[in-house]
Amino acid sequence: MIERIETGPRMSRIVKHSGTVYLCGQVGSGADVAEQTRDCLARVDALLAKAGSSREHILQAIVWLADMSDFDAMNEVWDAWVPEGHAPARACGEAKLANADLLVEVIVTAAVRD
Repeated sequence: MIERIETGPRMSRIVKHSGTVYLCGQVGSGADVAEQTRDCLARVDALLAKAGSSREHILQAIVWLADMSDFDAMNEVWDAWVPEGHAPARACGEAKLANADLLVEVIVTAAVRD
């Protein structure tokens, strides 16, 4: 069974299937990549909780940066957020994001908590 949560005409913010949670891309607000990353990851936390999961259950994360020169600043926030021993498989690349003010977007796949 597929469960869609917070579904609109274009996308669902959360999709659950066979014990796996898929989140749509999350962005944050703020003046720099560190602020945007903190806000983005707080949104990931909220959606995971709504889906019955948590950051300890993240299987994979894809991080898009508007500029790879922000890699170290984003990683500083990311590394503080990921629980020790629970780092997911992760990819990070540079991409033109949907809005020129956006510096980072994170896409997460996680397992539902047991």
